[in-house]
Amino acid sequence: MKTTAIIGAGISGLTTGKMLADYGLPYTCFETSDRIGGNWAFGNPNGHSSAYRSLHIDTSKQRLSFRDFPMPVDYPDFPHHTQIKDYLESYAEAFDLKDNIEFTNGVVSARRPDGETSGWEIVDQAGATRYFDHLVVGNGHHWDPRFADFPGEFSGVSIHSHHYVDPKDPLDFFGQRILVVGIGNSAADIAVELSSKSLQTKVTLSTRSGVWIVPKYIGGKPADTMYRTTPHLPLAWQRKIMQWGQVLNGSNGALYGLPEPNHKFFEAHPTQSVELPLRLGSGDVVPKPNVSLLDGATVHFADGTSDEFDVIVYATGYNITFPFFDPDFISAPENRLPLYKRMFKPGIDDLTFVGFAQATPTLFPFVESQARLAAAHLVGAYALPDVAEMERVIVADEQQYIGHVLHTPRHTQQVDYFIYEHDIRAREIPAGRRRAQAR
Repeated sequence: MKTTAIIGAGISGLTTGKMLADYGLPYTCFETSDRIGGNWAFGNPNGHSSAYRSLHIDTSKQRLSFRDFPMPVDYPDFPHHTQIKDYLESYAEAFDLKDNIEFTNGVVSARRPDGETSGWEIVDQAGATRYFDHLVVGNGHHWDPRFADFPGEFSGVSIHSHHYVDPKDPLDFFGQRILVVGIGNSAADIAVELSSKSLQTKVTLSTRSGVWIVPKYIGGKPADTMYRTTPHLPLAWQRKIMQWGQVLNGSNGALYGLPEPNHKFFEAHPTQSVELPLRLGSGDVVPKPNVSLLDGATVHFADGTSDEFDVIVYATGYNITFPFFDPDFISAPENRLPLYKRMFKPGIDDLTFVGFAQATPTLFPFVESQARLAAAHLVGAYALPDVAEMERVIVADEQQYIGHVLHTPRHTQQVDYFIYEHDIRAREIPAGRRRAQAR
């Protein structure tokens, strides 16, 4: 029976381990930390959590729940990060997942054994060299901060949102002049939190591209439960309908002083925030376009204005990084990682990636569908197509999922969960089963 190594005990590693256990497949999960949860383990000692103290999930519990393990009914619609961590702990306990996890023993190196074209030689944190037939990579992609590269130098304090905890950690923000760079969910949350009048701060929000700001509730219900894309109509038609609806939602950030979006709705990640439009409209957050120059404490903006700041918080995303691979073997320059079904690199059948996507509107069930395919592949119930077909499908899938979006590192992995899950469940797994039976 094949042996499998899983890198990471976040949602990707946990879900894949659960699926492998369902098939009775042996595996070892390597985790650098002393706990499960990855990004959702607040204060994770391995530095891989980007959660800040006030963080609530932006996806409703109805959409976020694993399909075979619903969230507790007493959870609020948008749980706090501590509740997400508790949920993952309950998931691990329910399926006895911790028995297969080696804590504080991550993977330092993963490579082919000398002279071999298959199998994996792994060196772990303890210094041991171990061998496995298959490798599953689930080390996440929200832990290696990416900074904006502006001309000039800033004389104040610069941090990335990854290291932001609260208004007193990692520094005391009280009374500071703060520039938040970025317009994603983290940028919105941090700008809102730091602009509280009780902190006596001055908060400016700079963005290069404008944004669509969507509400968390529509008609008293979580907004993400009010729509569902279908594989039976062209996605372009469905996007057009959603774009028409944004007029009624007042989602255009330009209505609140931000730059006009340089894209249509669903051509980039929208930002979910109830409070940001209010803070912009109240003058508590000052909107600015992109930074053009850093000059000591002075920051110049693209509109010709400038101001002085004490702190810059870069909420500018993350790099996809694999520290255990030789970069010449596998890397993701500019976050480009072409994978078949966002999981398999053509020509390397014994390597599986899980969780490397920005799935809209939900991540946990997306990872669950990937783990289901990974387990079927490992048990021999699913076979991959040939390399040429994999490469053809990669191009076609990227055209479907990201052909219409902004060409930035943030949008290289975007997928529509509903379309993806249907494709895996109704087409790909049955087709792979037929390929396996024919071999």
